[in-house]
Amino acid sequence: MTVERVLPTGDARDLLDLVRDLIAKEIAPRASADEAAGTFPREVFATLGRAGLLGLPYPEEHGGAAQPYEVYLQVIEELAAGWLAVGLGVSVHTLSCFPVAAYGTDEQRAALLPDMLGGEWLGAYCLSEPQSGSDAAALTTRAVPGTDGHDGHDGYTVDGVKAWITHGGVADFYTLMARTSADGARGISCLHVPAGVEGLSFGAPERKMGMRSSPTAQVRFDGVRLPPEALLGAEGEGFRIAMAALDGGRLGIAACAVGVAQAAFDVATAYAAERRQFGSRIIDFQGVGFMLADMATQIAAARALYLDAARLRDAGRPYGTRAAMAKLFATDMCMRVTTDAVQVLGGYGYVEDFPAERHMREAKVLQIVEGTNQVQRLVIGRALAKQAGRADQTGQAG
Repeated sequence: MTVERVLPTGDARDLLDLVRDLIAKEIAPRASADEAAGTFPREVFATLGRAGLLGLPYPEEHGGAAQPYEVYLQVIEELAAGWLAVGLGVSVHTLSCFPVAAYGTDEQRAALLPDMLGGEWLGAYCLSEPQSGSDAAALTTRAVPGTDGHDGHDGYTVDGVKAWITHGGVADFYTLMARTSADGARGISCLHVPAGVEGLSFGAPERKMGMRSSPTAQVRFDGVRLPPEALLGAEGEGFRIAMAALDGGRLGIAACAVGVAQAAFDVATAYAAERRQFGSRIIDFQGVGFMLADMATQIAAARALYLDAARLRDAGRPYGTRAAMAKLFATDMCMRVTTDAVQVLGGYGYVEDFPAERHMREAKVLQIVEGTNQVQRLVIGRALAKQAGRADQTGQAG
């Protein structure tokens, strides 16, 4: 089912039409086979780059499309509905470009963004580690600054391991958060690491429940040497950069969740309208009809929530708490809707002849990536406590 969208401009409507055409021709037809084979669709990302879809929210002067986040996220939703590995891959790539676009120098942006946004390069975002996932400030990968004492190397020497990295081993660059001092969260810096540098290696791709065509692997740094210009932002600013990037990334995951849920709902609705039992279509049975009604309502509510957060971002207003809410609600919704879609199809929902089982397997990871939903609740709860504290102080002052 084509979702009716309210878009800010005619250009945005044309963009969505282009995206839907690409999905129908280049993406959706190969999704099931590539997922079954575990084939990474690198050429699809090149096609998206040539179509201008890998730099949608970034400035035109560096190869972006200068689209508002409200539009960008609806593109992500459409891509994820066609194939989550692609929709989430574009979201991760956008996340990986953010530190250069937002914190890089003019020279760094001019040197790096055209290839990042034009589709020549595909990015990966390296924050999580085997022992520090949700507790990102506890990361231990080190980037030792200055001369190494042996051959006069100037810049950074990186040692450590990152885990659960989307596009690990296939990306063209890695946006790395590493420790440059022992000063807790204030000791973390952000670095640009091109693929192919000496000392950079990768673990075997993880064997996952879903998203099998999207490689997830450890990224290992063994004496990787980087020049001074690899630093993005100031030393010690990396944790703030990482959190700012994740606010936008969480909205990308929320949009992905709505896309997967919409795809599962469409499969379930079409099946229920065609399947007949006891002389009637099963969509006409109240038990099935009510289930589909709940699914449609939850999808619409999740879409409205992520778009509301996106509009706050576009207006330059604080949106981090709303992003956490959108990620939490949309991904929990996606798990429910995809599970119900399998139920609507009955036995057919459990076999690979229909994509419902793939959607259900894909949904689970969305409750985990870009901060688990337990972490989202922690973020929201802390924001509410802070807000209540300010209100209390205002009341006392009055």
